[in-house]
Amino acid sequence: MVKLRRHEIGNDLGWRLRRYRAERARARSKATFIGITGSSGKSTATSLLGHILASHGTVHTQVLANTLKALVRTLYKRMKRAGKVDYVVFEAGAFEPGSIRSMAQMLRPDVAVVTMVRLEHVTQFRTLDAVAQEKRALVEALSPGGLAILNADDPHVLDMASGARCRVATFGQSEAADYRVTDIHAAYPDLLRFSLRWRGGDIDMQTRFPGEHFWLPAAAAAVTALELGVPPEKIAARTASFEPLANRCTVLVTDRGPQFIVDAAKAPWHSLNIAFEMMAKAKAVRKRIVVGQISDYTGSSRKYGTAYGIARDVADEVIYTGDNAHRSRASQADRDSGRLIELRTPKEVSDHIKQTAVPGELILLKSSGNLHLERIALAWTHDVRCWIPACGKKEGCSTCGLYEVPFEEHKSFLANRRLARRRRRFGWLLGLTRRS
Repeated sequence: MVKLRRHEIGNDLGWRLRRYRAERARARSKATFIGITGSSGKSTATSLLGHILASHGTVHTQVLANTLKALVRTLYKRMKRAGKVDYVVFEAGAFEPGSIRSMAQMLRPDVAVVTMVRLEHVTQFRTLDAVAQEKRALVEALSPGGLAILNADDPHVLDMASGARCRVATFGQSEAADYRVTDIHAAYPDLLRFSLRWRGGDIDMQTRFPGEHFWLPAAAAAVTALELGVPPEKIAARTASFEPLANRCTVLVTDRGPQFIVDAAKAPWHSLNIAFEMMAKAKAVRKRIVVGQISDYTGSSRKYGTAYGIARDVADEVIYTGDNAHRSRASQADRDSGRLIELRTPKEVSDHIKQTAVPGELILLKSSGNLHLERIALAWTHDVRCWIPACGKKEGCSTCGLYEVPFEEHKSFLANRRLARRRRRFGWLLGLTRRS
């Protein structure tokens, strides 16, 4: 039985019933269940694997909503409506000790994929070893007939092979990996390409990702698909057609304006160097980096000063925004010369960029999702009118869809839209509309 957590479910009878139905649905399903976890890259790996497997069978992919509640909803409701499913690909997120174990016990995966271990959710886990132990729970849930796909370049991940009761396949740049990744190259506008080689063959992979670091989730998805019997040529073709997830290094090229790389969903400390290296290798007439909220770091907020020092060496201009905009520790000379621009809100950043944009320049938007820096890029193609500094919504602006409505009008807008739908559906009963 799945161990319940009070903050998620309490003693709610409805939840217990849903959980029971989910357990029954899992027991009856003949689908191959794949769980994917990791401190970074799991969302992309999950989405890409689902995209690849869709050419090989019927797939249900659960991405971003990666909690126990989401898993239960997937099993007891969505899969029931979907009919026969060949594969279920589920992203498992670690939020506190025991969270992945609860999901693993419910999911009972046939395949477990672990991308990497980094220090995340610092207040909950404190150490890398604690994070690794949490991720290991997904591998430990595999039966002897199961399969673990592990990153050979990460010692914390590779260590999960020790004591595993199942078969293990490794991938990475290490020569000891079962699937070796070589010839990695990306220098925007040149998009990521790499080679994947193993005893049975090789694939030259072309992708739509702007940075080299995406080789890891792309390889994880490709290796899993190979192990599940998908032909190499089909994997290469499906990978080449896959679009990056929204706000995870999405590229927006404007007409006679700047180009944006929107990396505004997450900004854990360990990811900043990766994003800045991507910008360093990129080719553009001018480079600017916008830094918002940084997360998952230990120690003081001096990390913002360290980040500025790195970004300064990469970009012609660095823009700090949000509540921590004043923490760059930039010199007065940099402020006076315009190397650093300090602006408190995304709207101010948007106005500044529109006033100073150079055609063809490249702008990286890097922040945790709470600031919704994607609005800065959206403002070049849409009439963005929702500029509240932090709205509290977890989904991105494209998913929300209300960025052209002022925030204070969201509730009335949604209420009017619901009313219009009801009138369209039931108005004929009241004579408000004519039934066709």
